[in-house]
Amino acid sequence: MMLVAAALLACAGVRAADDEAPAPAPSPPAAQAPPAASAAPKEQAKEPSKESSKEPSPPPSVTVIGARDAHGILGRDVRSSANENMGRIVDVIVDRDGKVRAAVIDFGGFLGVGSRKIVVDWNALRFAGVSSKSDSITLDLNKQQVSAAPEYKEDTPLIVLGAAGSLHPWDYEH
Repeated sequence: MMLVAAALLACAGVRAADDEAPAPAPSPPAAQAPPAASAAPKEQAKEPSKESSKEPSPPPSVTVIGARDAHGILGRDVRSSANENMGRIVDVIVDRDGKVRAAVIDFGGFLGVGSRKIVVDWNALRFAGVSSKSDSITLDLNKQQVSAAPEYKEDTPLIVLGAAGSLHPWDYEH
């Protein structure tokens, strides 16, 4: 009988006394304490190993560009050198190295109806005289040349319209 009581007390996490004295109040269940205690050392063990394997990152570089020296171009109006409305820049195309290669212009139509997107070589755009958001970018192509350009469709090979002698071929890989 004494063995059965000792086994029950041992299962409950309470130490049995040799004499018949009342058992002390049970402590918090042992099943709950060890996971919390064992989880903390694992987390602590992981953090130092991450820190020891990583060297501190150097601080980022900072470049200050004057407000008159740089402007965003998305949504900017594009005009020909003859001051014809050519549309708006809606996207910029970069190659795998991150070099800007072309701009997508939403050309033609009225208020977006009847317009189509065409791709023009980045070198055909002129940014001189662009000093505020209301200034337009100049394209070295006329309206007739842009009208004849094929439409841009995403996920298809790009046909880039460039000013005479300024278009550089891309290395196209399938």
